[in-house]
Amino acid sequence: MSMKDKFVFLDRDGVLNVDVDYLYRIEDFRWIEGAPQALTYLNKQGYRLVVVTNQSGIARGYYTVADMEKLHRYIQQELQPYGAKIEKFYYCPHHKEGRVPEYTCDCKCRKPKPGMLLQAYEEFPVDVERSFLIGDGKRDVEAAEAAGLKGYLFQGGSLLDFVKNIVKG
Repeated sequence: MSMKDKFVFLDRDGVLNVDVDYLYRIEDFRWIEGAPQALTYLNKQGYRLVVVTNQSGIARGYYTVADMEKLHRYIQQELQPYGAKIEKFYYCPHHKEGRVPEYTCDCKCRKPKPGMLLQAYEEFPVDVERSFLIGDGKRDVEAAEAAGLKGYLFQGGSLLDFVKNIVKG
């Protein structure tokens, strides 16, 4: 019997929320159709949830880590009435063309590189065979595959319907 858990790794912008360029303000946050319900469904199916998100706006100086963390706390609060829980938000603040020196680099965590997923594997008991990633871009799926995970490309519509088609719980 495996002592590892099944996880769903989720890109943030374009999967959980409507993709607004460099989202960090709570007032600009809008759920993707069916997203809170999809997360609740996944939790009920025994999946633990982790977000993996590129946030180059930090390196570009558009917003700070604290701004992004405030938004992530808001997302968690918004999920509470649904009974859904995100275990952790992993983010890549780097970009090689950034303006903030400490974040201006070519890193190992920016998707399509698998760094955030590999970090999650170190911190959580991830059963890679039973886990998967949902992203809205090719780089998300490439990161999943580089980390040995199945990756699914979400291209809009209801996230709940999309998730149910994958899980068929």
